[in-house]
Amino acid sequence: MLAVKLKGAGKRFQRDWIFKKLDLNLENGIKMAITGNNGSGKSTLIKCLSAQMPLTEGEMTFFLDQKMVSPEEIYKHLVISAPYVELPEEFTLKEFLEFHFQFKKPEDNINTATLLKLLYLENAINKPISFFSSGMKQRLKLGICFFSQSPFVLLDEPTSNLDEKGIGWYREMIYRFGKNKCIVIASNDPREYNFCEQILRLEDYKL
Repeated sequence: MLAVKLKGAGKRFQRDWIFKKLDLNLENGIKMAITGNNGSGKSTLIKCLSAQMPLTEGEMTFFLDQKMVSPEEIYKHLVISAPYVELPEEFTLKEFLEFHFQFKKPEDNINTATLLKLLYLENAINKPISFFSSGMKQRLKLGICFFSQSPFVLLDEPTSNLDEKGIGWYREMIYRFGKNKCIVIASNDPREYNFCEQILRLEDYKL
């Protein structure tokens, strides 16, 4: 059982507060969207939730099966897809998947053949990622999130570089593989998050 809690959380760059006095409780099954104007700090909050970036004030606690997880160990229990997360382009798809699943367990009943079929990448197994289109790279980023046994999923602009068919695929993957996971989506596009039960409007946490 996952529990992520923010209490009185705030993040500041120099004199500008990105968010302040933010309380948040997340757990398995919750789907939450972070919305806000471009440049409002949605990606910053995602980075704070992933423990990539420290808070300026307040605290974040992360529990798994009622045991506290240290900030240094949080990365083991989450997956993230974001524009600033780079794929190792010198790897072939096969090499990358083998590398990734050394650190994350695949979902039950997901083997390589099934994964490639779900990603529509059956013919790219030996292709270097540097030769992938932007849409192929985005599906791969999302796929390793959906198909990994991680209870906490962070998605920043998840359908960037996806066409209408790709957006439909994304929503299907959320439905099929995200039911028991906590999923946080940073977005301004309702098609990416209009299934979420909770909406966090970042403007509500400015000074």
